[in-house]
Amino acid sequence: MPDNDTTANHPHSHTAPASKGWMVWWRRWWGKQSPSRQDRYITLGPLLSVILFLAAVVAAFGYLRIEEIDREQEAVRRDVEYAQQRLRLRLLERQEQLMRLGRDISNKEVDEAEFLSQAESLINQYPELLAVTWVDSLRRVRIAYVSSSANAAQSRASGEQIKSGETDNTYGLVRDLRQPVYSRPLTLRNDSGTVAPTLQLQVPIDEQGKFDGVILGEFSIDGLLRFGVPTEVSARYAVALLDDKGVVLAGGLPPPRTSAARLLPWADAAPVYEVPVSPVGNGLLVRAQGYRASLGVVGSGFFWLVSALSALTVWMLLGTWRHTRRRVQAQEALITETNFRRAMENSMLTGMRALDLEGRITYVNPAFCQMTGWTEDELVGRMAPFPYWPEQDREWLAERLEDELKGRSTQGGFEVRVKRKGGAIFDARMYVSPLIDPRGQQAGWMTSMTDITVSKKIREELSNSYERFTTVLEGLDAAVSVAPLGSEELLFANKLYRAWFGSEVSGHINLIAQAGMPPVTPTDDAMDVDGLAGLPTDPLTNAQSENAEIYVPELGKWLEVRSRYLTWVDGRLAQMVIATDITPRRHAEEQAALQAERAQSASRLITMGEMASSVAHELNQPLTAINNYCNGMVSRIQGNNITTEDLLGALEKTARQAQRAGQIIQRIRSFVKRSEPNRSMSDVATMVSNALELAEIELRRHNVRLTHYIAARLPPIQVDPILIEQVLINLMKTAAESIEQAKRPSSRRSVELRVVPKQIEEQSVIEFSILDSGQGLSAEVSTRLYEAFYSTKAEGMGIGLKLCRSIVESHQGRMRAENIYNAEEVVGCRFTFWLPVKPLLTTASTPDETIGGKDGKSAH
Repeated sequence: MPDNDTTANHPHSHTAPASKGWMVWWRRWWGKQSPSRQDRYITLGPLLSVILFLAAVVAAFGYLRIEEIDREQEAVRRDVEYAQQRLRLRLLERQEQLMRLGRDISNKEVDEAEFLSQAESLINQYPELLAVTWVDSLRRVRIAYVSSSANAAQSRASGEQIKSGETDNTYGLVRDLRQPVYSRPLTLRNDSGTVAPTLQLQVPIDEQGKFDGVILGEFSIDGLLRFGVPTEVSARYAVALLDDKGVVLAGGLPPPRTSAARLLPWADAAPVYEVPVSPVGNGLLVRAQGYRASLGVVGSGFFWLVSALSALTVWMLLGTWRHTRRRVQAQEALITETNFRRAMENSMLTGMRALDLEGRITYVNPAFCQMTGWTEDELVGRMAPFPYWPEQDREWLAERLEDELKGRSTQGGFEVRVKRKGGAIFDARMYVSPLIDPRGQQAGWMTSMTDITVSKKIREELSNSYERFTTVLEGLDAAVSVAPLGSEELLFANKLYRAWFGSEVSGHINLIAQAGMPPVTPTDDAMDVDGLAGLPTDPLTNAQSENAEIYVPELGKWLEVRSRYLTWVDGRLAQMVIATDITPRRHAEEQAALQAERAQSASRLITMGEMASSVAHELNQPLTAINNYCNGMVSRIQGNNITTEDLLGALEKTARQAQRAGQIIQRIRSFVKRSEPNRSMSDVATMVSNALELAEIELRRHNVRLTHYIAARLPPIQVDPILIEQVLINLMKTAAESIEQAKRPSSRRSVELRVVPKQIEEQSVIEFSILDSGQGLSAEVSTRLYEAFYSTKAEGMGIGLKLCRSIVESHQGRMRAENIYNAEEVVGCRFTFWLPVKPLLTTASTPDETIGGKDGKSAH
């Protein structure tokens, strides 16, 4: 027990066995290392000491320097945010004063004289405020007061329209948001050319909930810096106001560093901090940069003393490391060279063969042996003819070997046939170069051999593929040409292109120019430099092709030109143009348009022919009235029983009846008169009124009541008014005939026309709907509704609804029909079509679907 207690209480009873065990493990590990590795570890010891020592010194000074920079940066950030708060409060005070002035104007408490007085007081009290302007809702200046120190360009006369630009844009934003808005910093130049950056604040004026203008306040950015930034901040930092692009608007940069500071590369970074000025936003930033009053911790004498001692220590440790390292380098160089040569020989796919000056093989690598099938022992020491020479090529190969030994080898190598040990032949290319010994004298020739069988086969296949591709292009019925951008060189042109334009690039360029595609501008530089080098080509070459139809007077043909960008075989960006002759198709389209126009005129004549009895009845009424008035006046004149006033009254009534008959005839004549299509901005109400005037005649004949509703303030639309009137008349006439066929009682014989604006397919349109109380559309009629020459009337031709839909679609509109139900009963039908207020900027199609087209239908 005493011995155990003594051992347990001994201060080294636990640490001594642990230290001894660690030393035993170290000796065993060190004994297992090879001598070269032990030398390497010994060599790395001093170097590791140097690295650790330098790391400790650099880390110590780096930590001190980082701590110093953090303190300075935190001070700059705190002061800049304080300055920003001061600027923000100053701007908000001016904003509140201008808003108070705007409210007084809205409440009619301030007239123009009082406005001038208050504006003068504000500008005199706050030097940064340059001008206060009252702008009405029409963007005209009512009155303005400008500081005497303001720029001449800021003066605005009463009644002057505010200029477009930043002021106008801010005005529109204030009008939409109904709240104060700051503009981006504006730069104005006075008469002397001095730049005066300003900032605008526009405050809305509301009069009984309506926008009535703005109060425009203009601030000097330099004044904001001088009077808004605290003096204690300006004294410690170089404070400046910048825009979002980094341009200095007010303030300046700190003075340049001293010569002593320039000698220290770590002393050039002064603390900088910037923050956006609220409420202006990111358009105006305040930046502060500190003045370097000292070189910091790294500029003290203590730093240089420690640096000198560290350099001396490092120099001594490096000397020890350099002396130890030299002993290991010789051994490592030999091992490295041997391993490198062996690895190179085993990994190369190119066969290597060395010949002495007499032509004897002295060396072959494994790749050469694998290509030929002969082993190294079978080849080394052999002289020509070599066993891998084919019998039929030995004479030629012997001549090549002789030229090789005499130094007349080809720089680019030469192609040979090589025979494998099994008798197979393959193609190879050999390159020859002199073999120099360590003394600088030539000891022989080194030959490298590459198997080119696969590459030669691929090259032949590519050549054959190119010939086939060229044959296809030459046989196309379209002209194909390719030219690089920025050059007048024609890279490719097929047979038809050469027949049309010859072998010049002018035809290619003219096709692109006439089609409205980006022009190809040749460079005038003497050197062949690609002006588009370095630009990304993927977005261009992956883009869809551009199409255009043009007329070429030199050829007398219409051509469809398609163009796209591609990367040529040499890497240049080129443009391919394909021109196809579409002259026959254009002629067919013109004929189709002419036939459609004739069909429309014929349809109008047929409509009026069907309405002849109604028109005759309508004309008979005013003519009968005229006859009665005339007979009555004759009788009373013969009996001397009429006064002058009665005679004038009767004549006026006769004139009105004659005018009514003339209007009916003139309206029929305008409707059926054939004219060229003429699209113009047309009034919707006028078109509907003209159509109603003719349609009412037919509807009265069928004892059908017509009601209509036209929305107020409809915008004008770009249409052919005669064609739209034709659609309306046909639809209302069809509605009356449907009611007649349904034999509805008088109380249910009605047609309603509604014209209203709508939003359809994300565009503004005018919708026309004709609602009748007829028998509706059956299932069979619905499927063949717009089919040409299909009609439910015995005397009908079946072209009315077909032409109506063609006319509507030619105006980029749509037409549809639907039944109206009361529970399960069909109580009528509604035809609806709409026309866009602003047609799309495309070539408007004409009603070119001639009678009997594949999708034409008609009904009723």
